[in-house]
Amino acid sequence: MSVRHGLLALLRRGPRYGYQLRAEFEASTATTWPLNIGQVYTTLSRLERDGLVSRDDQGGEGGQDEQGRVRYAITPDGRDELDRWFARPVSRADRPRDELVIKLAMAVTTPGVDVAAVIRAQRSATMRGLQELTRALRSLDASAEAAQRLVVDSMIFHAEAEQRWLDHCEAVLARPSEETP
Repeated sequence: MSVRHGLLALLRRGPRYGYQLRAEFEASTATTWPLNIGQVYTTLSRLERDGLVSRDDQGGEGGQDEQGRVRYAITPDGRDELDRWFARPVSRADRPRDELVIKLAMAVTTPGVDVAAVIRAQRSATMRGLQELTRALRSLDASAEAAQRLVVDSMIFHAEAEQRWLDHCEAVLARPSEETP
């Protein structure tokens, strides 16, 4: 997930304070990816350093209002960077390693590990998560933003795919291994 680009997208709507960015980011992602406010301000500092955002002159002297809050605005370079990000597909190589895949690979090759128990535990956890996500989707009212619905839909699809992959793992591990000559 690119917090950097998410903040740029929010700033494209207009100047914002850090706390506004955090709240709008979380609202856009149906609060599934909470942001630490420190992460927001660290990212804003880097974006400012890179010339992608600037302190908004309308925020007062030095971009600060009377309460000392800094309001940020996207720069033309920031708009260009955001346009490039939206145009560029997300590569599988850009995503972090999948801990579950690594865990199962290690379980299969570690003596004394009950791989079937690892799969059962994960299946139960994934099913509980899927049920929670389905309830969350149903609880979104008609005025919920399309972004919120799409985020929850994506998480449901990922959980369903994980269940199918766990079925596949069980089937592969149930097959008798081929004898080597």
